[in-house]
Amino acid sequence: MSKPVVSIWGTPPGAQPAAAEADPWDTEWELRNGTAWVFYSSSGQTNVRRPVILADGFAMGGSNGHVLYDGLENGDYPFISTLRENGFDVVLLGFDERSASILDNADVAIECIRRTVADREGDARLTVGGFSMGGMVTRYALARMETQEEDHETSVYLSYDTPHRGAWLPLGVQAFAHFVKERWGETNPLLSLYSNLVNSPAARQMLRWHVETGTEVTLDVAAGQAQERTDFLEALHRMGDWPQRPRLLGVANGTGTGAGNNIPTDDTAMAALGPKVNAQLRTQGPGKQTVAQMAKARQAAVSINTTGFPELDGAPGGLFPKAPLLEDAANYGMAAVLAAVVNGQKADLAHNASTFVPTISAVASADIDDHTALYAKVDRESSDLHDFLCATTNEEHTVMTPELGQWILSQLQEA
Repeated sequence: MSKPVVSIWGTPPGAQPAAAEADPWDTEWELRNGTAWVFYSSSGQTNVRRPVILADGFAMGGSNGHVLYDGLENGDYPFISTLRENGFDVVLLGFDERSASILDNADVAIECIRRTVADREGDARLTVGGFSMGGMVTRYALARMETQEEDHETSVYLSYDTPHRGAWLPLGVQAFAHFVKERWGETNPLLSLYSNLVNSPAARQMLRWHVETGTEVTLDVAAGQAQERTDFLEALHRMGDWPQRPRLLGVANGTGTGAGNNIPTDDTAMAALGPKVNAQLRTQGPGKQTVAQMAKARQAAVSINTTGFPELDGAPGGLFPKAPLLEDAANYGMAAVLAAVVNGQKADLAHNASTFVPTISAVASADIDDHTALYAKVDRESSDLHDFLCATTNEEHTVMTPELGQWILSQLQEA
């Protein structure tokens, strides 16, 4: 069974191996605010020869090498061993805090690139990229090195379901997470987790539209972009937007045909009616809409309203990751979990996971503000990438599949 590479809900308990179990990597590099786990292509190696650096993505807390390895190796496609068998050395790049600013974690990526070049035996050029936000971190890192006239010795940049044009998290879900934390967060750490995730520096930079609190608000499609995202995009623009020297490759966990995931618009996704909180979250529709209503018992309801948004929940793209330890709750599903904890009774959940990284964002072909582009066949000529592959079906965000893994291998072999 394929599984996502990025554990967005953090490292599950028991992820560390037993003391007697050997680490799967050959060596480990301690970096400032990060770690690199190195897998050589052959036994007896002491240096990398054909290095492929792949950065972890967005989540709370630090990266875990065992979790990254498990997601890449133990699903339907053994990505790490396949690369090694074909002569590539894999460097998995992790961060001490994955929800930190993309700009800060780019410093870790630059240090890893320098360490890889210094460690390399021979003169093979590097492949550098990452999963989800890790693709944004390495994109910025390579572009900054070029702007500062430092040779990164990289021939291929690779992004894996990276939100180049922004990620989507339903605005009602964001607001409900804050609503719960603001009223009950001190009673249970779980009730603050989702809100903290949404309001972290990386999320503010990555989400196309962001809601900061659980108070009433009306958002127009052109508004809601966090200042941190504006600042990040301006910083990226100062670096030329993209690295200019490598070949730019990418894959998307969503379809490129325009086929969505069949989630209807303006439909009840989650409803909770209980002794402490009443809430209804609805899927995103066009025009003027109330996407969420939330009320603490015996208090007036808070409404989250939108105007002119595309039908994003059902759009082609990588689906929001599930939390295995919380009954596979995804974005709407986690809102149901929060309501159930507060009320002490189960909430009604009609739609668990909606689109997280629209396909057109992952392949950088159009802005996700554009409803027509969201549901159209991807225009290859408009992509900022030199080449890309979209999944046949809309899959969970960062899931490693034979379809995508084999395409990546073939591209690296040709490079």
